[in-house]
Amino acid sequence: MNKPLVLIKSVTAGYDTNIVLKDVSLNVFRNDFIGIIGPNGGGKTTLIKVLLGLLPAFKGEVIFSSGKIKTGYLPQASQIDKSFPISVEETVGGGIKPSNSWFPRLNKEEKKRIALLLEETGLLGLAKRPIGELSGGQLQRVFFCRALINNPELLILDEPSTYVDTNFEYELYNKLKKLNEKMAIILVSHDVGTISSLVKTIACVNVTLHYHPSNELTEELLKVYECPIDLVAHGIVPHRVLGKH
Repeated sequence: MNKPLVLIKSVTAGYDTNIVLKDVSLNVFRNDFIGIIGPNGGGKTTLIKVLLGLLPAFKGEVIFSSGKIKTGYLPQASQIDKSFPISVEETVGGGIKPSNSWFPRLNKEEKKRIALLLEETGLLGLAKRPIGELSGGQLQRVFFCRALINNPELLILDEPSTYVDTNFEYELYNKLKKLNEKMAIILVSHDVGTISSLVKTIACVNVTLHYHPSNELTEELLKVYECPIDLVAHGIVPHRVLGKH
C-alpha cells in the first residue's frame, strides 16, 4: 500500500485564541503536486507553518512517513529580511545542514553543489554579493536554490508569484515540472489560474480544507468548497472566468 509521505491529521491551529484552521486533514504522497488555493486570511500560510513545524497545532498532528523528511521551503517575499548581512552563497549554504547558524561549515562537495545551483539560475556571478543588493527576482532565485540545496523529498512554495520577476516565475514553473519527477511539491497561490496547468490536484483552504483530486475546478465546485477566489486561466489552460460567489 502506498503510504503518505506526510499525513496532516485533524489539525486545528491559529494564533493566541484565534482559530484560523479547523479540523484540517490532508495526505501528501511522493510525487504529488498539490496546488493550495484560497482567499487571503483563509489559512493557507498557517497550514504551511504547521506542516514545517513553525507553528504548533491546537489539536491534531502532522505525521511523517519516516519520522522526519527533508523539506525545502520558498517563503513569501515579505518574510525575507534583505537587510541581514549575508551573501548569496552563504544564504544558499545555510539550507544544507540543520543548524542555528546561517554560516555552517561546508565541505568541497557542498560548495560544488551551491555553485552548480547558482549557475543553473544565473546567479554564479553574484555569489559573493550581499542579498540586500539583489532585485526581487534575484532574491527569489537565491531562496529557490536554498530550498533545493538539500535535495528535499518535499518542496513547499508559498506564493512565488509575489516576487516581481515574472521571467523567473515562468522559468520556475518549468523547472517544477521536472523536479516533481523526484519530489513532492506543494504550491500555495491565491490564483489557481496561473498554476492549474502544473499541479495534479488542488486543495482549497478557507478555515477548513476541501481536497479535489484533479487540477480542474469549476465555478460549481468552488461554490461547494466555499472557496471565494477568481480563476482566470491563460495560454494552454482552458479559459474560465468566475463571477463573484
